[in-house]
Amino acid sequence: MIKVGVTGGIGSGKSLVCQIFLRLGVLVYHSDIVARELMETDPAIRASLIRLMGEEIFTGQTLNRSVVSAMIFSNRSLLEKVNGIIHPRVAEHFIAWCKVQIKQAYVIQESALLFESKAYVMFDKYITVSAPEEVRIKRVVARKDMTVEKVRLIMENQLPEREKIVRSHHVIVNDDVTLVLPQVLKLHREFTGKN
Repeated sequence: MIKVGVTGGIGSGKSLVCQIFLRLGVLVYHSDIVARELMETDPAIRASLIRLMGEEIFTGQTLNRSVVSAMIFSNRSLLEKVNGIIHPRVAEHFIAWCKVQIKQAYVIQESALLFESKAYVMFDKYITVSAPEEVRIKRVVARKDMTVEKVRLIMENQLPEREKIVRSHHVIVNDDVTLVLPQVLKLHREFTGKN
């Protein structure tokens, strides 16, 4: 089984690309969703996060994402500590998930921080979803509670796109001009050996 990591900066369109793979019958592991679930359900992670950032990061059992975002995206050291708590557990969870999927030709993990978290070592292939910065900002500010300033703060804490591209085996261009579907289909054929 081939393990494929799909990455890209905020607003690049990773989720769109992964939805297309999903429609093709490919199993997609959403690391951000799993990370959120683990932060709310894993007692050890929860206790570590509270020690690090205080009890106000939770409202009952629910992680207050806006409070956490405000704290970590303005403090790189804190962001690295939080990632150090969460990323190893997500990696363990992904490895266990892969063991159940052994009959698949390939699986995908959607991961915004594939290279930053050092998770790339678990994968056979890396795909970067690429889009111009102005397109990415326009997409993200359309989301609830997002501003240009917040988007730029997040971008500053992510590896520059050009570096992700250099490290990747494949690039999918999602610039609102280039068709995404043919790019995904080409990779699907390659990964399934049906070229």
